[in-house]
Amino acid sequence: MDTLLAICLGIGLSAAVGFRIFLPPFVVGLAAALGFIELPASAQWLSSNTALMAFGAAMLIELLAYMIPWVDNLLDTIATPLAVVAGTVLAASFLGEMPTALRWTLALVAGGGASATTQGLTTVTRAASTATTGGVANPLVSGAEAVAALLTTILALIVPVAVAAIVLAVAVFVFWRIGRRRSRSVTA
Repeated sequence: MDTLLAICLGIGLSAAVGFRIFLPPFVVGLAAALGFIELPASAQWLSSNTALMAFGAAMLIELLAYMIPWVDNLLDTIATPLAVVAGTVLAASFLGEMPTALRWTLALVAGGGASATTQGLTTVTRAASTATTGGVANPLVSGAEAVAALLTTILALIVPVAVAAIVLAVAVFVFWRIGRRRSRSVTA
């Protein structure tokens, strides 16, 4: 697999992990097991029966748990660090042909960063939903996040460069907005 393509695929899939941790690796593994995509040697483990069963069960539990108001907010406290780890591991799985130190550094920065950014946005969105609707709208937010995870995963597999470009643009925008808010609060 071309290095740039592997990096872009890792970024896109890691961003999808920020929406839902277990859905992207399940979809990737299932797509490979069904012959729709070919995984590099370092990512073959995703299509094993054991991985598919584990990711499938975890995905169903995660999807259902996020539909319960207030439980979803509690899950966000656990999901944030897990999303960074999952995004890093998923990205590293597609960077297997690189030297180890470079592979894991790039996976942490690009993959972990992409999943952390997405997860942070979903956490803020859910907190706003909880604050404004008392959690009543949270299942709608959770459903939209699940759809976003699925679409991001599929698009990352089909057009990884475009998805990575969008993810990077969103990350730059988010960090720009955070920096702008901080500078306003310092000068006020």
